Amino acid sequence: MAESDSGEKEQDATPKRQQDARDKGQIVRSKDLTTAMLLMVAATSLSSFSGGIASKIADVAIAAFSPDRKHIFNPGQMIRASSDLLAEVVIAVAPFFIALFIIGLIAPMMLGGMSFSIKALAPKASKMSVPKGLKRMFGTNALVELLKGLARVAVVFLVAYFVLTDSFPKLTKLGTGSIESGIRDAMDIVTQSFFLLSLSLIVIAMLDVPYQIWKHAKELKMSKQEVKDEYKETEGSPELKGRIKQKQREISQQRMMDAVPDADVIVTNPEHYSVALKYDVMNSGAPIVVAKGQDVIAMYIRKVAIANDVTILPMPPLARALYHTTEIGHEVPQGLFLAVAQVLAFVFQLKTFNDGKGPRPKSIGEIEMPEGFTY
Repeated sequence: MAESDSGEKEQDATPKRQQDARDKGQIVRSKDLTTAMLLMVAATSLSSFSGGIASKIADVAIAAFSPDRKHIFNPGQMIRASSDLLAEVVIAVAPFFIALFIIGLIAPMMLGGMSFSIKALAPKASKMSVPKGLKRMFGTNALVELLKGLARVAVVFLVAYFVLTDSFPKLTKLGTGSIESGIRDAMDIVTQSFFLLSLSLIVIAMLDVPYQIWKHAKELKMSKQEVKDEYKETEGSPELKGRIKQKQREISQQRMMDAVPDADVIVTNPEHYSVALKYDVMNSGAPIVVAKGQDVIAMYIRKVAIANDVTILPMPPLARALYHTTEIGHEVPQGLFLAVAQVLAFVFQLKTFNDGKGPRPKSIGEIEMPEGFTY
């Protein structure tokens, strides 16, 4: 019984499962929503540009059927004239097709976002399986698609009937007026058809979108065993843990390096250790170690300090003591208060001298380490 329960896919998809599905091109899509938006934009664009398009096409048609005599007997001029007329038509209809192109890119991404996967183009063995093929043909999804298809056919017939009935007087008079009025009336009929089709398909899309979201979530559901296996593959993977720790170290080191320019002094070994100290005068607490490192990291700390004019003092015993006893972001231990105070006093006096506000400080000399702080 427990084995049967573990095989039932009732668990919501994990973030990893969702990302894997997206990488394979399995995302929520609604063709009805895309089609409805394309038709709506097509109708809106035609309604906006129909006047200019009709006028230009009429002018081109008149020019095409009443050519200049000198063009008729000169093939080169005839080709140039034809090219010019074609260019005018292209320029006139370009805004309409540009609008369709843009919405054709945006509409599919409104549900499920942007995704491109080569894996989605690869052939799948499951698509060639006869049992699975029969299941797709007679499953719930096939029934829903059949109902949507019938609804679309019904919509097209109803819209066609309504448009033909409503526009019949215009259709019978298309050839009796001017070329421009005929083209304009024809475009009005097409625009009306697009509007009605888009409104009808929006109703279908309003039902299809929730269904596609539900269907996608259902397809990604996992069994309890799959959730356990995924956890073992990710959280329990030594490689992943190593990568996570490496990333954490990189972030920690970057944060540490960002604090070096604000330090008051860098105490060094001078080559193997570097410790950055900062003392907030407004804070009554002890000085804080804002960065520390050994070997390569120590060298980087010194480079950042030099670039930002932070004082560097070679004091090997104190540098080793601070490195081994104090974590980054922590106050220096009480046993090192006196030694650190001497260093900071010298640094502040040196800064005052450099600013031209005081005498040159005496050399700090060698500082004795208290018992228990020799390394």
